[in-house]
Amino acid sequence: MLIYTLIGIAVLSLLGYFLQEKFIFKPEKLDPDFKFVYDIPFRELFFDVSDGVRINGLHFHRESPLGLILYLHGNTRSIKGWAKYAKDFYRYNYDVVLIDYRGFGKSTGKRSEREMLSDIQFVYNTLTKQYPEHHIIVYGRSIGSGFGAKLASDNKPRYLILDSPYYNFRKVVERFLPILPVRLVLRYHLRTDKWIRHVNCHTYIIHGTRDMLIPIRHSEQLQRVNPGKITLIRIHGGGHNNLPSFPEYHNFLRDILKY
Repeated sequence: MLIYTLIGIAVLSLLGYFLQEKFIFKPEKLDPDFKFVYDIPFRELFFDVSDGVRINGLHFHRESPLGLILYLHGNTRSIKGWAKYAKDFYRYNYDVVLIDYRGFGKSTGKRSEREMLSDIQFVYNTLTKQYPEHHIIVYGRSIGSGFGAKLASDNKPRYLILDSPYYNFRKVVERFLPILPVRLVLRYHLRTDKWIRHVNCHTYIIHGTRDMLIPIRHSEQLQRVNPGKITLIRIHGGGHNNLPSFPEYHNFLRDILKY
């Protein structure tokens, strides 16, 4: 009986190793000629990172912006859908740039943690040619919180905002797949807990108290890393995907961006 159990775990581990991207990432792919349509001024961006790798983005722009929000979205859809959240920042006179990771939307290239982090740094470097770094705010949502923490640890943005983050990604996976040797199988580690220790700007974390996917204890652990530089805003009753439906969420953004 034990041997069959071990064989079963081994088979699941192999499947998990080779198929994990299908479980981690749920991209919406867009045709290269897809036309974005929104009711506020925007332009489409393309960042040519290397041969065969092109990162697509949207830039919602004001005439005289106070700064720029670089929005790193979650693990689903594409910027076509995530762009609806641009108005939450745009209303306070901020430009907003959203980008699609490799394999999302119109973005191309084979995914890996190292390459995705490199892409985001390339985008950031490009944006700093137009915006002073102290006018850039990095916003990471869910899986984007790991990318955002890494970016902020290597650079000097004005603020880092983490929306429904994880302490580290392995902890999330272990919660759903407790029987697998996740340490050996997982190819995406996204060590928010490690990177946030090296973030010099103030970090704001916003998290719902009823988040069933990534419980708020992840954010509480992150805050304890550096309480003097990390502020945790709890949205009481908020889940993982509905924080913008709460007035408290918008009050938080107003207080950070307007003053």
